[in-house]
Amino acid sequence: MAEEALDTIPAELLAPVGNLVIHVEDFPDEDTEREMELESPFDLLGLYRGVDLTRQSVADLRGGPDMIFLYRRPILDYWCETGEELPAIVRHVLIHEIGHHFGFSDEDMERIETME
Repeated sequence: MAEEALDTIPAELLAPVGNLVIHVEDFPDEDTEREMELESPFDLLGLYRGVDLTRQSVADLRGGPDMIFLYRRPILDYWCETGEELPAIVRHVLIHEIGHHFGFSDEDMERIETME
């Protein structure tokens, strides 16, 4: 489903993404839960890990590809609670995390989403 959702994202948004890796896991790991100060592992649907484009430099040594994590159980829980279509939720989370790759803050993403 993540691959299908990725196929629906406009090419101009994906072109600069490059070697971004998408991982689907049941829940965030314990380190992520602590780092993000989550009250519950269900509080996080997705996460961008990497150096956003606004902070990248040709002089930087990269330790690997940037990654987007999609957390399956929290996404499914959100789907059950809201009744929204599951593919639309997955697409929304992907777009949100890709936005972080571009250096957008959560507030920036909220403003962009209200413009739809």
